[in-house]
Amino acid sequence: MNFLRKLLFPFSLLYGGITALRNFLYNKGILKSKSYDFPVICVGNLSTGGTGKSPMIELLVTFLKDEHKIAVLSRGYKRKTKGYREVLASNSVEEVGDEPLQFKKKYPDITVVVCEDRQTGIEKLKSLADVVLLDDAFQHRKVKASLNILLTSFDKLYSNDCMLPTGNLREPKCGAKRADIIVVTKCPENTGDFIMEEIKRKLKPTAHQEIYFSKIGYSSEIKNETESKPLSYLKNQEFLLVTGIANPKPLVEFLKNEGLNFEEKSFPDHHNFTTSEIEGLKKYRLILTTEKDFMRLQPLANTTEIYYLPIKTVILNEVEASFKRRIEREVRLKE
Repeated sequence: MNFLRKLLFPFSLLYGGITALRNFLYNKGILKSKSYDFPVICVGNLSTGGTGKSPMIELLVTFLKDEHKIAVLSRGYKRKTKGYREVLASNSVEEVGDEPLQFKKKYPDITVVVCEDRQTGIEKLKSLADVVLLDDAFQHRKVKASLNILLTSFDKLYSNDCMLPTGNLREPKCGAKRADIIVVTKCPENTGDFIMEEIKRKLKPTAHQEIYFSKIGYSSEIKNETESKPLSYLKNQEFLLVTGIANPKPLVEFLKNEGLNFEEKSFPDHHNFTTSEIEGLKKYRLILTTEKDFMRLQPLANTTEIYYLPIKTVILNEVEASFKRRIEREVRLKE
């Protein structure tokens, strides 16, 4: 596969040129971006996925939800509907997408909306929220966010990558200059100052950019729609781990470090499970999955014992309070 991707390098040059031209036209004002007089915070990446956007959105929600009316706006990737749609907890993944449904179920008091056109979505949200969080919208240049948060994973830095289809970048690396905050996600527990400084040198932040480092924080409980159990419930039991995420490796390593014995079935990111795949999974007595995949595996709930393991973003070096203040400062400036 790597060899085949290298053969496609000329197409990477072509794709990179097209996206660079598009960004140039926006930067020069030839193509127009729209700004807003209230806080619009964008969370995104340069790569095709796997950087932890959903946990970052959830972290921002926890920071702001007690003092503000929050709305999360997503395109609703792989949903089978079109246009503007407010997400309800009773919706299906096919109607609104897995991550928007996850946000709504976890935070029922916030507004969650899906809409391919972010300008249209924001206009309709004006009366419903005073802070809008844009999920995966770094390349959506029609909207000029008041704060851009760019994510890059520890083991797949955008500085080490190249354009699609040879690499995984959606746009050239120089696009990172639009970010106000860069967060290096999925760092190992023992990431020290020396490694952080090395990464900063590789990313080459501009003077206005702040860099933070984060890790995945795993819950000590597994959950489903009706109950919670301690993670230790899985000890001395054989179970199936089902993942449909871009990079399941950190989760697999975490569970192995917990001494758990399991079989693994890995599917592509945002995988829509077929009827035959669901039927095949029903033969397993106990299944663990991710929270996002749990949204798409609801048909198993009546026949199989199935749980998900909640995760969250944890800012390293005890600077989460500083990160929170940076977000709150941006919100105050726009109020």
